[in-house]
Amino acid sequence: MTAFSLMIQGTTSDAGKSTLVTALCRLLARRGIQVAPFKPQNMALNSAVTQDGNEIGRAQAVQAYAAGLAPHVDMNPILLKPNTDTGAQVIIQGKAVGNMNAVGYHEYKNIAKVAALDSYHRLAEQYQAVIIEGAGSPAEINLRARDIANMGFAESIDCPVIIIADIDKGGVFAHLVGTLDLLSQSEQDRVIGFVINRFRGDISLLQSGLDWLEERTGKQVLGVLPFLKGFHLESEDAVTKSPIKTDTNAKLNIVIPIMPRTSNHTDWDALRLHPDVQVTLVGANETIPPADLVILPGSKSVQSDLAFLRQEGWQDYLKKHLRYGGKVIGICGGYQMLGEQLRDPLGLENPHPDTQSAGFGLIPMETVLEKDKQLKQRQGTLSFTTTSTDVTGYEIHSGVSRFSQNVMHFCVLENGEKEGYVSNDNQIIGTYLHGVFDHPDALHALLNWAGVKNAATFDYDQYRDSEINRLADSAEQHINIDALIKTCRAFQKNN
Repeated sequence: MTAFSLMIQGTTSDAGKSTLVTALCRLLARRGIQVAPFKPQNMALNSAVTQDGNEIGRAQAVQAYAAGLAPHVDMNPILLKPNTDTGAQVIIQGKAVGNMNAVGYHEYKNIAKVAALDSYHRLAEQYQAVIIEGAGSPAEINLRARDIANMGFAESIDCPVIIIADIDKGGVFAHLVGTLDLLSQSEQDRVIGFVINRFRGDISLLQSGLDWLEERTGKQVLGVLPFLKGFHLESEDAVTKSPIKTDTNAKLNIVIPIMPRTSNHTDWDALRLHPDVQVTLVGANETIPPADLVILPGSKSVQSDLAFLRQEGWQDYLKKHLRYGGKVIGICGGYQMLGEQLRDPLGLENPHPDTQSAGFGLIPMETVLEKDKQLKQRQGTLSFTTTSTDVTGYEIHSGVSRFSQNVMHFCVLENGEKEGYVSNDNQIIGTYLHGVFDHPDALHALLNWAGVKNAATFDYDQYRDSEINRLADSAEQHINIDALIKTCRAFQKNN
């Protein structure tokens, strides 16, 4: 059924691969073309849960949304979630198969490639177009053998490739020429052109360089995408510490620690964008400022990140913060840290089995890491509000938490299960639900709990949709999409 596939590869990480795939998915969907996003291999700590309880990269969930689809595990069959500097949890078609170091995974790639091709071909049978995102750069020589993320995959399915580069980083012509030069001849032949991303200024000043680039490489510059001021799209992995906005008159000041293995940092995107809120992210060796609310985020390695927080002085800070009436929310791993004990009897996050750590002791709870990961989309009703307030979210965790006494819960889920924790003094919330701030009613209720009266209404889903449309409109203006579709179809027909 597939009319064509197209792969977007980048000269570097964060060159704009995810955003271009998102834009193309929205533009093809606008044209009535049934399109699906696909990324064979993704390394990221930001993930999403599909409706059928599988885990994929967050970027592919956003791209699915842009295409008008529900996220599906076949859109990202291989997900690597780093848990140390040299190792990662390997997730194949939505399920964790174990932890591997870089060498071990390199040996495993032939098995992983079978899963990637299997998922791709399923999508190719269902959709008229598949827009594929590469990973990192195709010119990373040390990773060329057994490559399943870039040109190795493109050659396996015989699809055309666009290479995108970020001019805002500098050296864009060297990036593009150098990347192309390091590819084999057959790989160069499938490159149908370049896209330059995040250009600022007068395009006429760039034209001589574009002409030189086309003459030097024999490849067409398909478009130059402008820098979109204030543009926000959920990040695939890296935490952007620079504030989205700075408001000294904000009604609520939130402080969030950035840990070495912070996961699902999209949890607080709605807060960073909210007009009444100022969010400050605090990294290693940085002074922790005063706050009205502290959020402890998720973590891929809870015990080591807990040790990091202690080393950075967060335990004493939290005690003082609560003593003076401040509030705290722990999400997933951050929730576990607020408990009394953390145990890892199977060595899932720690190489030494049955390792245990004392938590911050602010919630009467023990957490034990178990083999099976909880992967669920959730909806329910908040328990601490006087009116019935809906909450939605998703769970991604191996920990099972048990309370040592009766407690007030954060919410009641759709199946009647009670989830999370609210302290008797109303200062602490803990929950396993990621994405709790994305629902406008729950966001409003949580801001009210934190002390913001008459908070402005903010609908994160509506905001995200408007940003995707803004991105797509820009791509429509600066890339000849219809000509690109014809080129891809011709490539497919001739190969």
